[in-house]
Amino acid sequence: MNRLSEASSPYLRQHAENPVDWYEWGEEALTKAKTENKPLLISVGYAACHWCHVMAHESFSDEVIADFMNTHFVCIKVDREERPDIDQIYMDATHLVSGRGGWPLNAFALPDGRPYYAATYFPPNQWMDALHQLSDVFKSDYERALRASEALTAGIQADHLSKITEQKAFSRDEYDQSFSNHVETVDFDLGGYARAPKFMMPVGWEFFLQYHSLTGNPLALDAATIALDAIAKGGINDQIGGGFARYSTDEFWKVPHFEKMLYDNGQLISLYVKAYQLTKKPLYAEVVAQTIAFVERELLDSSGGFYASIDADSEHEEGKFYVWTKQEFDAVLSPDTALLIGRFYQISDYGNWEHGKNILHYATEKTTFAEENGLMLDEFNLILKQANKTLLSAREKRIRPTTDDKILTSWNALMLSAYVDAFKAIGDENYRIGALRTANFIDQKMLRKDGLLYRVYKEGKVTIEAFLEDYSLLAQAFIGLYEITFDLKWLTKSRLLTEYVWAHFIDAENHLFFYTSDQAENLIARKHELSDNVIPASNSVMAHVLYQLGHYFEESKYTEMVKKMLSQVRKDAIQQGSYYANWARLMGKLTYPAFEVAVLGENALHTALELQQKYYPNAIFAGGTDENLPMLKDRLAEGKTLIYVCENKVCNLPLESVEEGLKML
Repeated sequence: MNRLSEASSPYLRQHAENPVDWYEWGEEALTKAKTENKPLLISVGYAACHWCHVMAHESFSDEVIADFMNTHFVCIKVDREERPDIDQIYMDATHLVSGRGGWPLNAFALPDGRPYYAATYFPPNQWMDALHQLSDVFKSDYERALRASEALTAGIQADHLSKITEQKAFSRDEYDQSFSNHVETVDFDLGGYARAPKFMMPVGWEFFLQYHSLTGNPLALDAATIALDAIAKGGINDQIGGGFARYSTDEFWKVPHFEKMLYDNGQLISLYVKAYQLTKKPLYAEVVAQTIAFVERELLDSSGGFYASIDADSEHEEGKFYVWTKQEFDAVLSPDTALLIGRFYQISDYGNWEHGKNILHYATEKTTFAEENGLMLDEFNLILKQANKTLLSAREKRIRPTTDDKILTSWNALMLSAYVDAFKAIGDENYRIGALRTANFIDQKMLRKDGLLYRVYKEGKVTIEAFLEDYSLLAQAFIGLYEITFDLKWLTKSRLLTEYVWAHFIDAENHLFFYTSDQAENLIARKHELSDNVIPASNSVMAHVLYQLGHYFEESKYTEMVKKMLSQVRKDAIQQGSYYANWARLMGKLTYPAFEVAVLGENALHTALELQQKYYPNAIFAGGTDENLPMLKDRLAEGKTLIYVCENKVCNLPLESVEEGLKML
């Protein structure tokens, strides 16, 4: 066992039996490299990463390769989910070297941390060649390594930000242009973006829902619903157990990369909820219920937090836990049910994937399939539900993939928001209970009274001070929790987090926020996260938080900062589609009226929840029985529950019925 056996990270502990003399990132490793004048070999991955496992098995477990690594390098293993700040720097180096990235990420750096080469997966022979060459360069041609490190470091440190000299108002034409550029990237035949592999990019589809809601454009709704339908039917959605895999390896959403991440599932719950609010399509409500059930069954810790992920592999084989031969499938169900449900899920003797294996997915709408098989829809749904239950029970007897049981603040914040959104639309009290359980866990375990937040919880201990991603997503989730409880505590905590960010993360010169705090470790670069990816950029989330809190507290420094932040990415928000979709959503909020909905009186919360069952992307809800916010002042009337709908701070006459409120909105 090497020293990673003492690590808290499940990913690092996966490498504890490697013959490589791994270090965790820290002063011990960096000092050793400087003292012995050895280059650093920084290998970055995460527990659910398939190719990380492959490289660990092929290369890091090989005695000869490990001996060479130990002799010529100081080897450091990094869990990218615990230390996204380190990952971000060396991933930038990888992009600069090759134009592409991914994991495992392997960077070679001078003893001071400046990289002189970086790449992703290597097969064993190529890895050994690379080790020889990069060791030789450091020893025999140090000037070359130094020049490469200086060039890469300059590229990593470059911010490419423009200095804003004038504040120009945003226009609806720009918002429309953003939609026009974005919609060109959509695959209207198969759903999603027109490329493979297909990542789900939830915020992109939320932009289309917002655009449809604000403009009435039917193409925007089609873009979102065609994608959501295809994802729900595909193999990327675990049809019998619920939960989504990280991405589809093909363009059909059929063959997933089988790892399941909390951040995907939290965001997709919220996305399907909003699509359900707009369309009332039963499939979307089914997906929401099934995905929440999966997360609670397989990722919920007794502490109240949620684990990070479930591996793609079991028994050294990707997807083995999830796929079926026809013989396995037929053995579990009665003959008639196996024939019917096998036909529905595209099961064949030869397999619909590799090696005779079948991935459960379906192509025909349930209504049509039931009709074609002489069944009523309710009757078919009952058979399908029972079959899924039986198949799931049989699958539970297999050897499970491993679970990464660390608890991350930002990903839990996404699950908190998912509960909030699901409760708004569906009204299941269990979802509000779940939201409060998650919020109380984070509040009690991860957040200090001064606003300092921690990122990682594992086995009763908190480690690693949080990054902008954690602060922004949690601040956003607490705002949502306020809207379904009218407990001012949550809004106050959102503001506490925001003020901490303002004090310790702000880049006043560029009107943005750094990814790391001014209290954090001093790495070779202090970065801004601007482009949205599988999780929206932390700066874009922070801008939405400032927009909302600016309305709640009438705080002009927040609202002015929002405009300056969006100005920094103005061109990208218009031109870059899904990679700046959260910024484009912000543009929608700034160019269409903002509705401030205040509900006061004894039935304030119940009334507000009825209003929130529908999708209003530009509405902010406040209320209760106290005039404890600026937008609630002088609006409480004894014996009445009143609804005030204000548009850009101009209020209509108070209303007394939900129907009138809905009509006004």
